[in-house]
Amino acid sequence: MEGRTAVDDVALGREAWSVLDANRAGAVTVPAPGLYPHQWNWDSTFVAIGVSRCDTRRAGTELLSLLTGQWRTGMVPHIVFGRVFGRGLADGYFPGPAVWRSGEHPAAPNGVPTSGLTQPPLHALAVWWMWRHAKDREEACDLVRRLYPMLVAQHDYLATTRDLGGGGLAAIVHPWESGMDDSPVWDAPLDAMASAPGLQEDEPFPDRYVWLAQRYRDSGYDPAYLRAEHPFAVEDPMFNGIWLASCQALAELAPLAGVDPAPHREAAERIRAGLLERLWGGEAFHALDLRSGRLNPMCTVGGFGPMLDPGLPRDRVAKLVGVLESARFMGAAGYPVPSCEIRATQFDRSRYWRGPSWVNTNWLLRRAAAVHGLDGLARLLGVCTLRLVRQAGFRECFDPFDGSGRGSRDFSWSAALTLDLLADNVEG
Repeated sequence: MEGRTAVDDVALGREAWSVLDANRAGAVTVPAPGLYPHQWNWDSTFVAIGVSRCDTRRAGTELLSLLTGQWRTGMVPHIVFGRVFGRGLADGYFPGPAVWRSGEHPAAPNGVPTSGLTQPPLHALAVWWMWRHAKDREEACDLVRRLYPMLVAQHDYLATTRDLGGGGLAAIVHPWESGMDDSPVWDAPLDAMASAPGLQEDEPFPDRYVWLAQRYRDSGYDPAYLRAEHPFAVEDPMFNGIWLASCQALAELAPLAGVDPAPHREAAERIRAGLLERLWGGEAFHALDLRSGRLNPMCTVGGFGPMLDPGLPRDRVAKLVGVLESARFMGAAGYPVPSCEIRATQFDRSRYWRGPSWVNTNWLLRRAAAVHGLDGLARLLGVCTLRLVRQAGFRECFDPFDGSGRGSRDFSWSAALTLDLLADNVEG
């Protein structure tokens, strides 16, 4: 690959492990100790995916640690707070436990402070990935059986509590739940909140995020409040594409857990139908703002999430690949995949989720290409992602034009997913 040798790959792998070991605090791998000192939901899930290629036990421990924060409703929170790197819970991170007040909710786990929001349900796919690549099959099967009921509870929560539009899809109720916090897709629903009671129109943009979280918290994290009053409710294609892929993973893992796979296959079919009926915009998938009833015309990397479904109709796959490979995304970026279409006025090559390329979304799109047999596209995405980390290190994100690193250094999911890509190099 690009003139690199097996020795180069080994050296890069060692560097990745060094980052992950430095960012580890007990059973938890934090995203980046300086900026993100706790356990984040899909960060840990990507870490589990990457390390599972070499260490099944560590991957399982990462997920089990995250799931200690699971609420009795089945909700898996987007942050699990802990005493990490020698600091207490009040370590200056905002919004911390005092903002979320999870301990006041009867469904929250005892003694484990968490946020009150969730993130994309990638966990079942991660467990399937771990099982698929495990060297010790019995150890992997034991982990599957232990984790399976927690994963089912998570999916039940989404189906019963988050189908706010009644079309079989899960709605996110805060931009933080998307994992793509600052995407321009959220601008319109956030702007619509300007006249909401208690929110001043001249408040700085980030304060809307905190206000929105506090509104949900003050409702007692009440599902009825979400349906009737909460001002932010969006059906996101990436969130639901990941949910569909995880439903399929649960069906694949069901025999190991001794349960019927049929309900999970049926759930995947419902989500597929919802995506096609509600979020398809003619050439890509778009986020649906349930409060305005409108599809957001913006095309971002999140619009390719439903490609994770191997059952997506071929004509829709072809159109999505056409957009992905066009000058709107990969065709104009030397270091793909930009997180927002380049021609958009909101595109910003240096601002989180408004332009930079990310290792985790590259990995997801590479996986999507593979499930549709698009081997050339999958290989290109792998090559480009490794090129980014070789050039700029394990950064949080990267400039899509010159490949320079952005955000935190020594970022955990960038290091972990590099291990996964390198493992494919060895196997291929």
